Amino acid sequence: MVRSELNACLRDASGKGVARKLRAGGRIPAVLYGAHTQSLMLSLDPRALMKAVDTEAGTNTLITLRLEGAADQVQRVVMVRELQVDPIRRAPLHADLYEIRMDETITVSIPVRVVGKAPGIEEGGILEQGLRELEIECLPGSIPDDVEVDVSRLAIGDSIPVSDLKLPEGVKVLTDAATTVAAVTTPAAEEVAAVPVEGEAVVVEGAVPEGEAAPAAEAKGEKTEKKGPEAKGEKKE
Repeated sequence: MVRSELNACLRDASGKGVARKLRAGGRIPAVLYGAHTQSLMLSLDPRALMKAVDTEAGTNTLITLRLEGAADQVQRVVMVRELQVDPIRRAPLHADLYEIRMDETITVSIPVRVVGKAPGIEEGGILEQGLRELEIECLPGSIPDDVEVDVSRLAIGDSIPVSDLKLPEGVKVLTDAATTVAAVTTPAAEEVAAVPVEGEAVVVEGAVPEGEAAPAAEAKGEKTEKKGPEAKGEKKE
């Protein structure tokens, strides 16, 4: 497991105004918390944060955090639990850091990576990846960067469930074992309208078969016989 380092400063004020001032000065607000940690308000350099998680593990990277201005200079091990990013500039706006203990299991999600070429694709099938992330539980030092799913044996109609994935010892899978990770399916057949064979008669609804007389047309202006007795006082047209 790759380890990164990050420096942060304590802050004693919060609010939108404080956050704007921090960002204007090239820093962003952050918060540190954990199962055994009292919440602390921090500020940090967003570029240093993005560098710290620029690894194959991404936000699952274990980060050694140093707090400037803290009474204790104890180094803490944290992970980025949540990262708010500007939707346009893609710049970090706020970070939640979660302090962990190396001897306690944690729950994280790791990416699923497809490897190999399915023979079913050459047969006209379509490879579908039904699972992008796998939820697991393990010690922080045992978190895999990802999990591979080999599709090199998949023919049309074959699939790989979560139960077939191979993970390191000590890693517990929390995702439902029956969930389909990848499958090769048959492409949906397009409906093609039937074309009549040359010389074949086409039956048209309402048409009269050859050799039969057409029914007599109703005379123009002919009235339909009225059912039931004529109502008293009813005028005839």
